[in-house]
Parts: sequence; structure tokens; C-alpha cells
Amino acid sequence: MNDAHLTEAYLRLGGTSFLDFASEVAPEVLPSSSQAPAGVTSHATTIVALTCPGAVVMAGDRRATSGTRIAHREIEKVFPADTTSAIGIAGAAGVGLELVRLFQLELEHYEKIEGVQLSLEGKANRLARLVRGNLSLAFQGLVALPLLGGHDAPTGTARLYSYDAVGGRYAERDHHAIGSGAVFAGGTLKNHWRADLTQDEAVALALAAILDAADDDAATGGVDLVRGIYPVVAVVDARGFRRVPDAELRGHVERIVATRAEAQR
Repeated sequence: MNDAHLTEAYLRLGGTSFLDFASEVAPEVLPSSSQAPAGVTSHATTIVALTCPGAVVMAGDRRATSGTRIAHREIEKVFPADTTSAIGIAGAAGVGLELVRLFQLELEHYEKIEGVQLSLEGKANRLARLVRGNLSLAFQGLVALPLLGGHDAPTGTARLYSYDAVGGRYAERDHHAIGSGAVFAGGTLKNHWRADLTQDEAVALALAAILDAADDDAATGGVDLVRGIYPVVAVVDARGFRRVPDAELRGHVERIVATRAEAQR
């Protein structure tokens, strides 16, 4: 691209928000937040997150539903927001996935402009603004709610944030669950969370919560051993974002099933 094609907006030093920049330069590239798509929409379901010393563990099932039908068996709902935070989405799948991509761009743009990552508190505030931008879709029944977790470098602690449909942001203590299976997954987290959980124990607890949600909620997928489908589980600590491999998850699932089978005898 030569200089003739560079507009004034690209050349001048602007703010740190990608959303503001895109709204001014090319608003057509942003997802529409006013008109709901026609037809039945797929919905993502259950996300859980919990803290352990210095880390956040986040997990999401792989099922998306469309009415009473299973629309997708392998959808991913947990993503790296950047290298030190994770985001999970529940609700209208298409809206949620667009929200994730826009949030990732927002954080990347900030880092390029400022030369440093946005603070975890700042990320939570930016995400609240993006959720609020989808308010008109929420009024049409297309609600997508995120769950944000990350490692706070200045304090060395892990923190969680949940959101409501109008962009309200809430700091959560210890653990939280969202989506259709949240009441079941949340009960498991409440009963078994401890402040001294190791990362390995926290991963196992997140898996157990997803399995319990799948046991009672038709819209939540559990583990599909035939197809080799496992929940997406991620750990965020001082070393960054790490997705737990399926082989490691399989070992946890086998131990959970064995323990519960033994308890039934």
C-alpha cells in the first residue's frame, strides 16, 4: 500500500481501543449489534472457572444446541484472551465467538500501541464495554455472556470476572460457573473447592464440575470416549496460558469415574 492509500486516521496517533479505531475507519468490518440473524441460533452452554494459588483453571464443554437438537459436538468455548488471561463464552454461540475475536483484537491493539499488556482490571473493563455493545441483540434473545480469568502479575494472584447482559462486571471469589448447566457445575465447585488446591487438583475439579453438569443438563456435553471428545480445559498462571492436553484429561476422567464407581458399591 503506498502513501496515497493511507488515510489520516491510519497516520495519526489515536487511542488504545481497536473498537474505536475500527468504528471510525471501517465500521462495516465490525459485527452488527442491532439486527438478529434469521433462523434458529446455536447456543453454547456450560463454562466453569476456579482459582488455585497463582493460577486460574477454566473449562468448557464442547456441545452447542439448536432448539432440541445437538448442533455441534466439538465447539470450543474457552480461548486465550492474550498470554495471561482466558475467556469462556456461554449463550448465543455466534455472538459469543465474535465477542471473543473482538476482545482479542482489542487487547492486541492496546499492547501494540502502549508496548505493554493491559492490566487484568483494564481487560475486565474493556470486556464489559464489548458486552454492553451487544445489548440490542440481548433484547432480541441473543445473549452471550463471557467469563474472564487471568493471572494478575503485580499481585501474583488469580482473579475471575463474570458479566451480565447489560455489561455489568463482577469480581468473583474462588470459583464461578455460567451457562445452562451452571447450577449443577456450581454445586460441585462449591462443595469441593479448597484454597490450597494444586493445579492438577483444580483441573480435576473443573472436569468433575463439567461432568456433573452434563449428567443433569441436556444442553451440556460431557466426555465422548467413542469420538475422543473432551472438554476444553485451560490453565493460566505466571507462565501464561496453557491448554491441558486431551491425554492428560483422559487420565483425570478415568480416575473420576473409578472413584465414583467405587463409591456406588
